[in-house]
Amino acid sequence: MLNKIEELDVRKRKVELGGGEKRIESQHAKGKLTARERISILLDEDSFVELNPFIEHRGTHFGLDKLEAPGEGVVTGYGKVHGRGVYVFAQDFTVFGGALGEMHSKKITNIMDLAAKNGCPVIGLNDSGGARIQEGVVSLDAYGQIFYRNSIYSGVIPQISVIMGPSAGGAVYSPAITDFVFMVEKTSQMFITGPKVIETVTGEKITSEELGGARVHSTISGNAHFTSPSEPEVLESVRRLLSFLPQNNLEDPPRVYAKEDDGWCEELLDVVPIEGTKVYDIRNVIHLIVDEGDFMEVHENFAKNIVVGFARIAGQSVGIVANQPKMMAGGLDIDSSDKLSRFVRFCDAFNIPIITLVDVTGFFPGVMQEHRGIIRHGAKILYAYSEATVPKITVIVRKAFGGAYVALNSKSIGADLVYSWPNAEIAVMGPEGAANIIFSKEINESEDPLTTRAQKIAEYREKFANPYVAASMGMVDDVIDPRATRKILKQSLEMLKNKRETRPPKKHGNIPL
Repeated sequence: MLNKIEELDVRKRKVELGGGEKRIESQHAKGKLTARERISILLDEDSFVELNPFIEHRGTHFGLDKLEAPGEGVVTGYGKVHGRGVYVFAQDFTVFGGALGEMHSKKITNIMDLAAKNGCPVIGLNDSGGARIQEGVVSLDAYGQIFYRNSIYSGVIPQISVIMGPSAGGAVYSPAITDFVFMVEKTSQMFITGPKVIETVTGEKITSEELGGARVHSTISGNAHFTSPSEPEVLESVRRLLSFLPQNNLEDPPRVYAKEDDGWCEELLDVVPIEGTKVYDIRNVIHLIVDEGDFMEVHENFAKNIVVGFARIAGQSVGIVANQPKMMAGGLDIDSSDKLSRFVRFCDAFNIPIITLVDVTGFFPGVMQEHRGIIRHGAKILYAYSEATVPKITVIVRKAFGGAYVALNSKSIGADLVYSWPNAEIAVMGPEGAANIIFSKEINESEDPLTTRAQKIAEYREKFANPYVAASMGMVDDVIDPRATRKILKQSLEMLKNKRETRPPKKHGNIPL
């Protein structure tokens, strides 16, 4: 038996070395960690249990039958993050450049299936040159096996992708289906076709980093939700994100201990300017109403006119959606509509209450926006909020105009509670525009049009652009002292904690994609 155990140890050591010392050194020289080093940072200490370490490829073409691939180019297994179970795969770039083939995929799909059966998140650490071309169409089928599970398990268990090297061709579609994508700055890239192919086909010259680096995907395409300067930092961010999330769609998010406080905050009096044209940072409001000012922003550098992310109120995880007046006056455009809608749907899928802070002038105007489909994209917001059955609370902090007022979790599309600060203006449009239309004849025929216009603007503001008209019709549940916002949110979440709401039976809806 001891001889057999010795043989086992030798085989395991071979698998653990992956592509060997030289390739490990090459990986380190690029500023990248190995698959196993990444797993050890991501998971709680000594919690990782490896599965299928001895799986081998079955390829025979192009000399594959003469090549060994220890671990088949991917390390898979399960462990814990903050004491809660997760499943993980980490592609090993030292073995065939992490290229994916039939048995590589089999290892990944095995832990995906286990994650779904056991109701645990699955985390993919991606570092791969793409499909293993020596295996031909088999490698394409292998990708399809993963894509299918990404899709079927979406909304069942949280799925997180961490791009830690190249991710090209079919390899990018799996991360695109998952819930959150993390990237490492300078060392990770994602693209369908690489720079050489693009140059050949279109004549455009571009580097891999310029084409699909972390900055591009976190600011322009929106394909990446989080970026970090180093691999340890990005893995720590994954751990932080998981602390806000439930294990699966049948659980509530974890509650943490929160210091008792009366919820009264004097600073909220001055953080939002009364004047509707003055800018401010909505994140200052968020930091004042959530526990310890702790807010994990999602898509921080993409579509900055909307802010979304996770926080806690009285120890309970919540999803925050807020207009950002610093950008485009907080108006909604195509990218922010997509960003907002996807976040709302994630929160709803995983039982996370949604708090919406509204300060919106409307949907952003422009020929390009109209031609690119702002109607369709804006409709996603209406759909996402209407579909959601988690507790939904809205606070109008300054402006709420037009269709954007309706879209941002108004009572008419299913908000449980809508509060307004006393300075809020709630109307079809801003007083200036409304006065120009309603009183155009009086203004034009007046001996002093400027004075008349100013009077009519003031008249409209007094009659319509205030929260009390909406409150008198039940569209606003209460007009509140801004300083009491956190207190009222705490009370509201407590009141809604046992909310039960269903939708008509159906296979699924048809969101305006």
